[in-house]
Amino acid sequence: MLPVCACAQQDAGDPVLPYRPSVASPAQLPSPGQLELELGALSIKTDQSRRASLPYALKLAFTPQWGMLIEGDALVRVRDDASPGTTGIGDTSLVLKRAFLLDNATALGLELGWKVPTARDSIGSGKRDISLNAIVSRDLGAVHMDANLNATHLGAPDAGTGSTQTGWATSFSMPVSERWGATAEVSGTRSRGAPATAQLLLAATWSVTPRLVIDIGAARGLTGVSPDWSLFSGFVVPLGKLW
Repeated sequence: MLPVCACAQQDAGDPVLPYRPSVASPAQLPSPGQLELELGALSIKTDQSRRASLPYALKLAFTPQWGMLIEGDALVRVRDDASPGTTGIGDTSLVLKRAFLLDNATALGLELGWKVPTARDSIGSGKRDISLNAIVSRDLGAVHMDANLNATHLGAPDAGTGSTQTGWATSFSMPVSERWGATAEVSGTRSRGAPATAQLLLAATWSVTPRLVIDIGAARGLTGVSPDWSLFSGFVVPLGKLW
């Protein structure tokens, strides 16, 4: 993680717009021309298997309405009780984003994503996925809400299941002090022929400065086929102003 003291020196400039730590994305984009990095650590337990990864996202807005994201896992390790495990890079997603800013409290968004199978087959699916995500973001007094509804065409669906997976997420966040905030979220997925997944996520965020935000939290599965639990932490920081 970047030293806090080094990042605190970058106070001058536009504040970051964190998409972490929730599953749901906000409709809004970062400040145009500001390249932002999100980097974290994630540990997931599902039955007897474990998955540890370093998820990242690079975010750049061309205008307040248009932007692009590059997302993926810089490193993934998958293991279970019956095997020594596999380590490698994860898949990479390219996302084109359009924001519709209705007023100071409300925004809509659309994200078109294309997953490139950069991970080995033992870590990823080995096939391309295409997704479309619709977003509603609204300030409800001190509480900020992000609601997402998406559909993904899977290049390699599980046997006996449909090739389209739908997903949903609703996140609520609010400040609890000048620098601390709290987030609660429910999310899940569904596809034909497969049991639905759902999880509850709780997280805290710490704004060290307006240009460095750190998060920590956990998620718990709400159905039998969901991951048992997830633990995560990460940060958001600007890399530079490109224009």
